[in-house]
Amino acid sequence: MTQEAMAQLVANTILQGSDAMYGRFLDVTSGAQERFEQQDWKSVQQALKTRIQFYDHHVGLVSQQLGAMLGKAHATRSFLMAVKAAYVTLLDDYPRYDIAESFFNSVYCRIFEHRNIRRDKLFVQSSQGGRIPKYPTPLLRRFQSQAGIYATLERMLDSTPFTLPWRDKSGDLKRVTQILQARFGPQLTMSFTLEMVRQPFFRNKGAYLIGRLDMANQRRPLVLPLAISEQGELYIDACITDSDDVSIVFGFARSYFMVYAPVPAALVDFLNQLMPNKTPAELYTAIGCQKHGKTELYREFLYHLDNSDDLFDIAPGVKGMVMSVFTLPSYGFVFKIIKDKFAPQKQMTHAQVREKYRLVKEHDRVGRMADTQEYRNFIFPRDRFSDALIDELLEVAPSCVNVTDNEVRIRHLYMERRMIPLNIYLEKAEPDAITQAVQEYGDALKELAAANIFAGDMLFKNFGVSRHNRVIFYDYDEIAYLTEVNFRHIPPPRYPEDELAAEPWYSVGDNDVFPEEFRTFLLVNRTVADEFDRLHPELFEAGYWQQLQSQVKAGHFHDVRPYSEENRLGHATLSPKTA
Repeated sequence: MTQEAMAQLVANTILQGSDAMYGRFLDVTSGAQERFEQQDWKSVQQALKTRIQFYDHHVGLVSQQLGAMLGKAHATRSFLMAVKAAYVTLLDDYPRYDIAESFFNSVYCRIFEHRNIRRDKLFVQSSQGGRIPKYPTPLLRRFQSQAGIYATLERMLDSTPFTLPWRDKSGDLKRVTQILQARFGPQLTMSFTLEMVRQPFFRNKGAYLIGRLDMANQRRPLVLPLAISEQGELYIDACITDSDDVSIVFGFARSYFMVYAPVPAALVDFLNQLMPNKTPAELYTAIGCQKHGKTELYREFLYHLDNSDDLFDIAPGVKGMVMSVFTLPSYGFVFKIIKDKFAPQKQMTHAQVREKYRLVKEHDRVGRMADTQEYRNFIFPRDRFSDALIDELLEVAPSCVNVTDNEVRIRHLYMERRMIPLNIYLEKAEPDAITQAVQEYGDALKELAAANIFAGDMLFKNFGVSRHNRVIFYDYDEIAYLTEVNFRHIPPPRYPEDELAAEPWYSVGDNDVFPEEFRTFLLVNRTVADEFDRLHPELFEAGYWQQLQSQVKAGHFHDVRPYSEENRLGHATLSPKTA
């Protein structure tokens, strides 16, 4: 076989593998409505994990197949370039070129074990110039306001694929109509167009109808979250029309949506119009295409690097005992690498740390755990690193870092959204902001517990404050399933001398946790302590945590809504919102 013919065969094999992967991805996604309507919440969580795992599984299958086909004979630059050229030709007019390019990159990196990674051999930039493919069926349903707001909303709701009965469709529609009239006033009395994504979005216990209002002078997003009552009936739970509020629904600390998207680039393009502050990387990730989200994030990083001149430096805050964190001050992400050696009190291995991060990736993050993207052999320009950072990395992780005159190569790292560490935030915050942060921190612990997650190391330094002032957990090396933790009361001292002893007078097992001790390391600041006692005193009681465990073991799945009470139909503000 000629090199050209072999290159074409390899290119076809990789694209077929990408098609097979995404086909299974869509198969799992297509079951989201049935799982939602049957309220099969355990299957919802399992489907999330299953869908994530498809990608690496298919990359492995294709890599093995190519290994058997090629051996080492074709690992030459000319052959690799011929394969890429053949692949580019296959992607002309191909609807999922974005996913296919990332799949190609993954197969290449798997075969070469993340070595020999050069831009000319990979799709570091897309070959398609941002082309937006067409959907096989129209992406949107359009409704003209010929008979007023209520009638337009009713036609839209009747076009959805749900099979459950509505609890009070007329009442819900009247309330949504009132909210929209109050927020947009005269603009909705004139002609407007309602455009809605044809397929509903599903996540956890909710479904979401997502679209926009195209009015005379502005376009605004319209998101209608749906839920199921105790009687098994559908109802509209909220009405969201603000881009920032929609952005929170698509936040980086939440699980990925299930939405049937045969052409993800077109869906991402529409979502970007609703949330202009979101990047393609964030939106691809939010709809479950997290591997291509990783590709887009790297492209966005390279663009930022080319358009900035500041230096990478050690991230502010208390240094971690397991991870070393650095950042570029002008950039919205941090870079985390696992240290070669951990502090003595950290009894774990590198493999266990990576497993914790994998657990978070596949678990319901309930808006309280930051998502991460994992990279290997990540190359930075040496002249953008401060000397202090170079010294730090070579001291704590010499096995992972290689420095030359021109580049810094890091064998393994995580990229994660940058936030203000909660301990630093509390030190500088005004009283009202402290109250809000303490409320958020306690809510974060409770919502994580409801999702069967115990943070482990609960120090404020392991939590961050987002741009929306939400408290997010981001240090995962001691994370555990709540049901695996043994919450205990501290037994009373046997003798007065017990309280003065250097060691506890009671036995302590590996999984034992004493919530009464949380006060000792959390409530150093008097103002913070007072707010805790007012807002979350139950967090210091073993009985409260044991009750949460019982609920999780009984299969109770809490409602964790990604929107404020003010947007819910029973509480929604009727005052206009600014754009």
